[in-house]
Amino acid sequence: MAILLVNFGGPRSLDEIEPFLCELLTDRELIRTWLPPFFFRRIAKKRAPKIRHDYESIGGKSPIYDTTETIASELRERLQVPVLTFHRYLPSTHADSLRAIEACRADEIRVFPFFPQFSYATTGSIATLFAKRLSSNNLRWIKSYPINPAFIRAWISTIRSFLEEHAIQEKDAAFLFSAHGLPRSFVEKGDPYEGECQASFRAILAAFPDAIGKLAYQSKFGRGEWLRPYTQDVCEDLSWVQGRKTVVFVPLAFTSDHIETLFEIEQLYVPIIKAKGIASLRCPALNLTPAWIDAIVQILEDEPLCKPEALLRRRY
Repeated sequence: MAILLVNFGGPRSLDEIEPFLCELLTDRELIRTWLPPFFFRRIAKKRAPKIRHDYESIGGKSPIYDTTETIASELRERLQVPVLTFHRYLPSTHADSLRAIEACRADEIRVFPFFPQFSYATTGSIATLFAKRLSSNNLRWIKSYPINPAFIRAWISTIRSFLEEHAIQEKDAAFLFSAHGLPRSFVEKGDPYEGECQASFRAILAAFPDAIGKLAYQSKFGRGEWLRPYTQDVCEDLSWVQGRKTVVFVPLAFTSDHIETLFEIEQLYVPIIKAKGIASLRCPALNLTPAWIDAIVQILEDEPLCKPEALLRRRY
């Protein structure tokens, strides 16, 4: 057996912002439109300089690549099996990654997505790319793990440690669980992402009976209706907080910190709440915590596997 870790991928330098955006915006599983790819390549070229300062403010790169590779290294040492990686929106890494997958002679390559809640726009996008560019037929996928006990325990451990570190009493906490948004039309056509986010939210919040929580969705772009409520709207209207002293952001669908947590939550959403006179902090993603790495090992053992065909979006 071998393991293949698949993740979003993020710019490893400021120079990689434009190719990262280009790969992202030309992904037809994510941007479903009749407009030709060159239109979105032009958008990427124009947008890259505008978000350069966002990446500069978090250290000049996204940490998601290094986090994924570090986890791969730890799993190799612990499990003593080949562990490969694939970064969806880092096109400069694709050729080597695909060659390594093709060259792997394991009877089974078990694919672990860093997306706990399944969407055709994330895990499905990678499966679609593999279907077009790989000849290997030995891939077996973990589709998702939104309520896997080990995954839930990892989040509970992370949140509890955060509360202790900042001396926040559970009874004083209002948890704002923020997941990446998705167009409402995707869900209406059968994408299970919203339901799986809700399941994760309920399972984690149940471990904190003295706190209150709310689920919202961030990172909307383009026109059209996306999953609601939007995180920014929830930050603007704090009636749901019910007098709690501190709003704690929990990046529910993000297993690694990156631009959406380090910049969007930390620098755009947290200040909105603070400006209203309520304390607000961002709980880190699971990142490299021992509980998360233990959970990955457990999920690889526990979750049922499926063939790639089960992850591909039906065309109507």
